[in-house]
Amino acid sequence: MGKVISVSNQKGGVGKTTTTVNVAAFIAGRGRRVLIIDIDPQANAGYGVGVKADEAGRTIYEVLVGTISIKEAVVTTSVPDLYLIPSNIHLAGAQMDLLDMEGKEYILREAIRDIKNNYDYIFIDCPPSLGILTLNSLAAADSVMIPLQCEYYALEGLNQLLRIIAMVQENLNRGLAIEGVVLTMYDSRTNLSQQVVSDVRDYFGDKVFKTIIPRNVRLSEAPSFGKPIGHYDRASIGSITYENLAEEVLKNG
Repeated sequence: MGKVISVSNQKGGVGKTTTTVNVAAFIAGRGRRVLIIDIDPQANAGYGVGVKADEAGRTIYEVLVGTISIKEAVVTTSVPDLYLIPSNIHLAGAQMDLLDMEGKEYILREAIRDIKNNYDYIFIDCPPSLGILTLNSLAAADSVMIPLQCEYYALEGLNQLLRIIAMVQENLNRGLAIEGVVLTMYDSRTNLSQQVVSDVRDYFGDKVFKTIIPRNVRLSEAPSFGKPIGHYDRASIGSITYENLAEEVLKNG
């Protein structure tokens, strides 16, 4: 049965989609069947694996509102063994559509049950908010991975996310674990980045992944070519570090 990992942080620009796409792609490169579910209305995960969101006729939105099955929404990507359920801008209205549905927090979890045995890993790329879409993701997940940028406001809002996770654990998903915290956008030239790393490791201990993701221009370029970093520039530092992070996730089981 596949492991479901929600990649979540309510702050935008912390590397959620970059982390989702590149970890998933490297794990697929190890011969695992991997699915990305893009539950962010910005739909950036699709572009990162060569799927144009505006051309995707069947998306996670239609799954959530019940007009298609989750199996019908799965598409192939540019990466062997990596599959995607795309998003598009219509998902922005899902919060209103789901508001009056019974068991609205569990819609994604119930849908995933139909396909969980088909994949070794399922990654859910969450929006930068703590609304009903993120709650669905956390209720459906076995664990949550938290990207955290090495910048001044990195820890601001993190306590709120941790409170939401605790609430989900208590009320919606008792089995939800913290997969780990991923330190992103690290700049070794600044004392600030080094201080954030130290503070986060002091706070989370062994729940922080050993691999730190640096700022890297090639990581920023790769999505515009519809490729994960390992397929765009395998020798770049961004590729090397995300491959190392993927190995850590595999070791977690």
